[in-house]
Formats: sequence, structure tokens, C-alpha cells
Amino acid sequence: MSARIPRILLVLAAVLLTTACSGTKVTAKSSAQAGNYQVRKIALIPFETMATPQVIETSGPSFPVPSGVRRSDMAVGVPPTTDQAVRRTHRVPAGAGEKVTDLMWAKLKVKPGLQVLSPQDAIGAARDLSEGVASAEIIPAHKIAQRLKADAALSGKVLVYQERVGSRLGADPPAAVGFEVKLVAPDGMVLWEGNYYEKQRPMTEDFLGFVQRYGTFVTAEELAAYGATELADAFPFGGAAGEGK
Repeated sequence: MSARIPRILLVLAAVLLTTACSGTKVTAKSSAQAGNYQVRKIALIPFETMATPQVIETSGPSFPVPSGVRRSDMAVGVPPTTDQAVRRTHRVPAGAGEKVTDLMWAKLKVKPGLQVLSPQDAIGAARDLSEGVASAEIIPAHKIAQRLKADAALSGKVLVYQERVGSRLGADPPAAVGFEVKLVAPDGMVLWEGNYYEKQRPMTEDFLGFVQRYGTFVTAEELAAYGATELADAFPFGGAAGEGK
């Protein structure tokens, strides 16, 4: 019986964590005008991947915020870095955007009352709209929503995607993931923005976070899946998973 106590405590801590697990890792905000829009059908645009190498620190309690996060019009409430220790630079893998797009699609498309058009639909719409347009010009999200007759379009950008070096028992550096999302109406109004940003910490620096990962160092994809789940839950349109069943 006594051998079960540590596991029970671990589960209880994880349950308690679900009521306030976002902390500073997930931030979301809705426009004051969002209530004036009915959003039942959204186009999911494939997420961009930040191409510029960024500085990555591996010491101290704060993960540095890439300058692109602070400048981006999609960023929301990302805490600034307080630790300037720097070891190296890191480039976000080219496939990170596709991975996070798939994770967000999987989470959003199961929300009751919400129809989510696939990223391929958005790609097709962008291709149609790009005919006769300079190849370097990016098709705005609201134009894609118009083309697909969607109530809004969700776009995003992966800013950090660093894989752990090591195993579940120990990693240096541990995994780190950061991405942001923006929901835009066909008229160009930004209805909602969300941001997820986390570098996994050892238990001595982030006890609750480490318990939530069941005492192991997870992969970048597992962190990204957590972020996608939290942002999908915070998405202000559609119902919560399981509603209406």
C-alpha cells in the first residue's frame, strides 16, 4: 500500500494542475469585437516556421524570448528574458510548422459546433488567389477566409522548436517549444490571439510542470502537443470537447 502513495500523490498533483496549468506558458486573448462575430467554420492555414536563427540559453530559470516574438503582431503577453547567459544559436527545423499545424488541426476539429477546413484547403485557396500575383507576396489570412467562405482563418508561426538532447531520464538541453496563433475574420478583424512558450525545467525549477510530465524529460513534439491542447481549450468559439454527447 505504501508503495502506491508516491504514484497517488503524482496523480493528484496532475489533477490539481489542470485547473491552472497554463501559467505563463499559455496566454490567450480575444478582441473586444469578437462577440459581434459568429464563428462556426474556420480555415486552418499551415503554420509558418521562423527561419531566422535565434539565441538559445541553457542556464537560468527564464527562457529567452526571440526578438521576433516581441515584434510580431501575433504575440501575446510573452514574459521578457531576465537571464542573458548565452551558449549558442538555434534554427527552427523546417518541418516544425507542419507538425504544429497537424496538432492544432487534430485538437480543433473535434470541438463541437466548429467546422475546421483542412490545411490543404487553405493551400488550395492561396494557390488560386496567387494567380497573377507576384510570387513574393503573401496572401493575407482574411483573403483565404473569404475564398473558402469561412467565418475566420487561423494562422500561426512556430518561433521555437528545440529537441531535447538526452533521454526521458535526463536531458541537456531539454526540449523547448514556442508558437503563436491568430484568428482573423474575412473583414480583417483580429478576433483572437494565443501564444504557447515553454522550455521544460528540472523538478527543482518547475515542480508542477515536472509532475505534469510524469517526472520525465519529454520531446519537443510532446511539448507542442501540450501547447496545442491548451490553446484549443482556450479557443473562444465552438464548445468544449465532450459537450453535446
